[in-house]
Amino acid sequence: MNITEKILSKKAGHEVTPGEIIEIPVDLAMSHDGTSPPAIKTFEKIAEKVWDPEKIAIIFDHNVPANTIGSAEFQKVCRDFISKQNITKNYIHGEGICHQVVPEMGLVEPGKVIVGADSHTCTYGAFGAFSTGMGATDLAMVWATGKTWFMVPSAIRMEVTGEINQYIAPKDIILNIIGEIGIAGATYKTAEFCGETIENMGVEGRATMCNMAIEMGAKNGIMEPNREVIDYICQRTGKRESELNIVKSDDDAVYEKEMHFDINDLEPQIACPNDVDNVKGISKIEGTSIDQCLIGSCTNGRLSDLKDAAEILEGNSIDDSIRLLILPASREIYQQAIHLGYIDTFINAGAIICNPGCGPCLGGHMGVLSEGESCISTTNRNFKGRMGDPASSVYLSNSKVVAASALTGVITNPKDI
Repeated sequence: MNITEKILSKKAGHEVTPGEIIEIPVDLAMSHDGTSPPAIKTFEKIAEKVWDPEKIAIIFDHNVPANTIGSAEFQKVCRDFISKQNITKNYIHGEGICHQVVPEMGLVEPGKVIVGADSHTCTYGAFGAFSTGMGATDLAMVWATGKTWFMVPSAIRMEVTGEINQYIAPKDIILNIIGEIGIAGATYKTAEFCGETIENMGVEGRATMCNMAIEMGAKNGIMEPNREVIDYICQRTGKRESELNIVKSDDDAVYEKEMHFDINDLEPQIACPNDVDNVKGISKIEGTSIDQCLIGSCTNGRLSDLKDAAEILEGNSIDDSIRLLILPASREIYQQAIHLGYIDTFINAGAIICNPGCGPCLGGHMGVLSEGESCISTTNRNFKGRMGDPASSVYLSNSKVVAASALTGVITNPKDI
């Protein structure tokens, strides 16, 4: 059996098979300021008390601080619910983006089943958990019962080999995979990442790759925990390795499909408007004019992303035609970036530093695009109108490319800086 089948089998109490419908208990249910209110509205029609307030996490990240009366009202609904239900795992004071805060706070462990009212909940597969997004109505039922149903997904084994060179990052690997398989190529499948490149990859890069599993339609992305992941989880949870349920695929596990990706000669990858699978090597589009550069999001707002950008921006100034926005993924990362001098580097280069949050990724606030403008971003989606006006354009890349492009005003390969 593969990792996902093993996790779901243990929860179901029997050996599951792909296509089977199962109802299983949930270890953590997460929502944010954008999805909690509709879930609350539904929940209050079916129950009075949540099944377990210790297994619910609510995070404010999409519009923080509230930028409209509507956002403020949504957040008030959440605060009232948190108080009424005594939900202690609430992070509503700028702690950061949900998919960064949840693992930082030690809420993710291997072998757990985690659901969230946000499509990028699949991020936690980087830690060996089965995690997936769901709608607000389904989340309300989880709050009420502690259970949910799944159709057991079949799995695609994605083996990655080769060395990550100095100009690319895990973001380029996942963009390359999405470009090959397509935005619907893994619909309701498990995307299981493996191979020497994955085994040697750090926690942050693994999170980036699992985060974008949804962009190929996958039900979940998942990886076997490596030493760095295990050490991270032990440090965050306070548990010993022997207390963790570390799940690995059997050598004879059956997959619907197996794919291999060799990254030895990979150049920076760019997802061009308006689909995430419209991926091109940077050599095919460098020189394209841009108006805004964004480094942040649940995909690439981590410390390693800020480090990569700071190394390129150090001692340089951004082009006069460019707006460069920096949004650390969490308060902890923000503080680390301050101590390491990255924030000074960004400010000296002419960047705008924003508080941790999702803001411009979804076209919410702090960086909305006007008609005809284009942005190169470390975020995860470039759909039409995603970051503002429907006539604006979004290109997706790693933080090195974004930083290099901020210096020139056009999409630029970091090797040329």
